[in-house]
Parts: sequence; structure tokens; C-alpha cells
Amino acid sequence: MTANAPSAAREASAAGPVLPRAFWWLWTATLVNRLGGFVVVFLSLYVTLDRGYSASFAGLVTTLYGVGGAVGSVVGGLLADRLGRRTTLLGAQSLSAVGTGALAFTQGPGALAVTACLVGLAGNASRPVVQAVVADMVTAKARVRAFSLVYWAVNIGVAVSAALAGVLAQRGYTPLFLGEAAVTAVCALTVFLAVPETRPDPAQHADDAAQDAEAAAVKLSRQRRFMAFVAVTFLVGLLMQEVSTALPLTMTREGLSARDYGLVISLNGLLVVALQLPASRVLGRFGPAGPLALGTLLLGGGLGMTAVAGSLGTYALTVVVWTAGEILLAPTAMAAVADLVPGHAHGRYQGMYSFAWSSAACVAPVASGYALDTVGPASLWGVSAALGALAAAGYFLILRGRRDDRRPTVGTTDEHDEHDEHDEHDDR
Repeated sequence: MTANAPSAAREASAAGPVLPRAFWWLWTATLVNRLGGFVVVFLSLYVTLDRGYSASFAGLVTTLYGVGGAVGSVVGGLLADRLGRRTTLLGAQSLSAVGTGALAFTQGPGALAVTACLVGLAGNASRPVVQAVVADMVTAKARVRAFSLVYWAVNIGVAVSAALAGVLAQRGYTPLFLGEAAVTAVCALTVFLAVPETRPDPAQHADDAAQDAEAAAVKLSRQRRFMAFVAVTFLVGLLMQEVSTALPLTMTREGLSARDYGLVISLNGLLVVALQLPASRVLGRFGPAGPLALGTLLLGGGLGMTAVAGSLGTYALTVVVWTAGEILLAPTAMAAVADLVPGHAHGRYQGMYSFAWSSAACVAPVASGYALDTVGPASLWGVSAALGALAAAGYFLILRGRRDDRRPTVGTTDEHDEHDEHDEHDDR
């Protein structure tokens, strides 16, 4: 399947904007890297079953992995703007490969916890860099399609790696972690050799820094709009995290099994793989405000329906509804970030966007668990629906009118769209 994935993706995107050859190298490396992403799937089991530590310590290690990921989002984005995309990506993935391999041999609880935190930091540091590279190399009108393809690859990789990890773990965790380390190293080298540096020229940015008062006011307005966008994204991240925290607990309280949860949640991956690319063809025709608002309403509404679900079929229906929202949300939000900010700062702003998701991943498990124990599942899912409506209104107010406001900002690559499209014609 993976051998034909790039060609299948090219065919699926043929009707949309043309993407450069370097994008497809980055896309392939992302897919392969996620296919080998085993650590996050089995980290808690490795700590308890293989190393013999308690479930509480496993929770601590997993939390530190998430905290490292949140910090890595910001650090990776900042370094991408300061040192360059290729250098940062090579460094982050190399450190991730070394750390993942070291997990298999680390001795002692302290060393294990610190190593897991570093692996989370290095692994997540590469995500805003990849998003910045895509934003740099792809024209504004092609960004939704490009980010849809990346999100599609991530979902395929996560689904396959989870199944593959279950088979490989039967032979021990050391080959599992060493295998991921090797895959990460190969992908890092491939991207470094095949993907050019895309960071805009810092000297050009320095020349543009001497801007008039009107341009400075526009920049300040964009920054405020972006920070509001990040705050709303944090709320959306809390909702998405409930899928893996509160949903399985709610289903088991209703007498359903872990197998039932697995069957229901598998619908999410299947729907994303089947519908993400066709949806991107439609999404590219609209500005971000409408799709993000509708997607967030569907996400909150689908989660809210969980309050009245009582059978496997009704839970499956809720998954279909909020997955439709996810399909609208994910690529549109990443493209919106790229449109909101200047090109020379894509790294740091994509890092802040990723930080919102990572922070939500740290907060949601505790908040969801507390809510289930105190107010019960019905109230939790009702509040989720309300948060979805609030976030939808926030996205719409922040981004309304953006379809006609895609003028190039300082340092963006969009000012070269005509030249890029001419160059990309040969890379179809």
C-alpha cells in the first residue's frame, strides 16, 4: 500500500493546484515516518510490562512525553525561523532517532522519564517545521490541498503503525524502538537531501522591517488575530482529546467493551482516509471561516450526541458526525495559520499553533477524568457541545472575510505565486 501511496495521492490531487516535487518528497517522508511511529502507541505498556514499573509511574512518563512535546512545538518553530527549516528538521529528527533508540536500553526510573521527555520534545519539534516548509513552498490557493494530503498521510501512518506495532511488540520492545529510530533517521536524511531550504531570506525581512505606520498597524492586527485563533484552537484541542480519554470511559460505563471502542473509533480513521482528499477539492474554493465554523459545530455536536448514545450503533453515528468536523477542521486550520502570518515567521507561528494542541493533550485527560467523576458523562458531553458552538463562533469572527484578504504579507512566498506555478508545471 505504501509503495503506491505517492502516486495515488498525485492522482487524487491532479484536479487541484499543482504541487512542487519537493513537497512530494516531504509528503513521502512524513508518511514513512508515521508508519514507523511506535513509541507513543506502546510507551505505557513498555514501562509497566517490560520494565515492571507501576501504572502511576507509567502515567508520569506519558505525561512527561506530552510536556516535552508541548515545549518541542515552540522550540522547533523558533529554531526553524532562526537556523533554517532543513537544519532544524535534521537536528530534531536525529535527536528523536537517538532518543528512541536509547529508550530501549535506558536504566533507572529517572533516566527513563527524562529520556521519554526528550523523545517527546524532539519528535514534536519537527511538526511545526514540516508545516512551515509546506507553507513556504506552496502557494496560498494550494495550501488547503497540501495540508489535506499531509493530514491524510499522517492518518494512514498512525493507523498502520498501531497495527504493525502490536505484531512487532510480541517479539519484544527493543526491536520496536530500534526500528522506529532507524526509520526516523532515514526520513531525516531523505528530507535534508531532497527538500531545499525554504526559509525566506532574513536580509529581505530586515529590509522590509522599515515599514510605515499603516503596515505596522496591519502587522499588529494580524498578530492579535493569530493569538485569538490559537486560543480557540486550544478549545478545539480539548474536544479532540476527549475522543481518546472520555469516550472510552463513557462507553465502558454503558457496559460496552474495549473491543467495541476499538471498532467504533476505527471508523474515524477509515472516514478520514476515504474522504479527506475529496473534501479538500471543495474546501479550497472557500475561505477558512465557513469550513472552520461548520467543522467545529460538527465536532462539538457529534461529541454532544454522546450524552444520549446507548448502543454501539449510536456511538458509531456520533463518530461519523464529529469525524466530518475533523475533516473540515484539520487542513483548513493549518492553511489559515499560514495565511495569517508573514512568511519569515511561519516556523514560530506554526509552533504556537502546535503548542495549542499539545497543551490541550496535557490538560484534557485530567479535566475529562475529573468531570466524569464529579458531574457525570451527560454533563461533560453537554459542555462539549457548548464549547464546540463557542469555538465555531470564535473561528468565524476571527477569520471572516479572509477569502479576499490573501494579499502577501512581509516575507511570504505568495508574492512569487506566478513564478512558482510556472516552475511547478513541470513537477506535476
